Amino acid sequence: MIFIVFRTVIIYIVVTLAIRLMGKRQIGDMQPNELVITLLISEIAAIPLQDINQPVLLGIVAIFVLVFLEIIISILTMKIFKFRQLMSGKSAVIIKNGVIDQQTMRDVRMTVLDLIELLREKDVFDIKDVAFAVLEVNGSLSILKNSDAQTVTRKDMKISGKEEALQLPVITDGKVIKESLKNLSMNYDKITSILKSKNKSPENVFLMTVNRNGDYTIIDKESRI
Repeated sequence: MIFIVFRTVIIYIVVTLAIRLMGKRQIGDMQPNELVITLLISEIAAIPLQDINQPVLLGIVAIFVLVFLEIIISILTMKIFKFRQLMSGKSAVIIKNGVIDQQTMRDVRMTVLDLIELLREKDVFDIKDVAFAVLEVNGSLSILKNSDAQTVTRKDMKISGKEEALQLPVITDGKVIKESLKNLSMNYDKITSILKSKNKSPENVFLMTVNRNGDYTIIDKESRI
């Protein structure tokens, strides 16, 4: 009995440490590769608990090999945008300018009932209130409401404003995202022109977002010590 308790405590500590090394994401926030690694760790951890003839050390080695693999994949997804798309997929715009993109819904295999359910989770009960809806890679739905459906609306305050426009990332960690430029009907020269006016270059930008109204936000890379 004491031997079983000892094995269980060791496995518990090892799995807790492994999950801690992987980061602090909740299950719902995990990328596909992170979820796969987590499931594999749980399966491997269960083997020495169910079969006392299995050496605990083999399970510990297998768990930390998976953790090491996850760390390597995480570094690659940070550095290589296309690798991130390959491993995690990409976000999909389900509603654009108040219009449902039915082809995109078919591509991501989402039904209308799925969409309505996700909207209700965002306290949206009328689809006409939504200007943009983006299905994120973790399955959550991000929405931008129409101005007259927001908590304090311009309509109530009798203030006119620009039409809602979704901010898209055009530079992440110094790398230009060509797909975003295409969606914004912009080219590389336009982005570099904006950066030059701010005495910046793409390599020095951590994040740059732009919308179709031409509004942009630039966050510089932090200098490394």
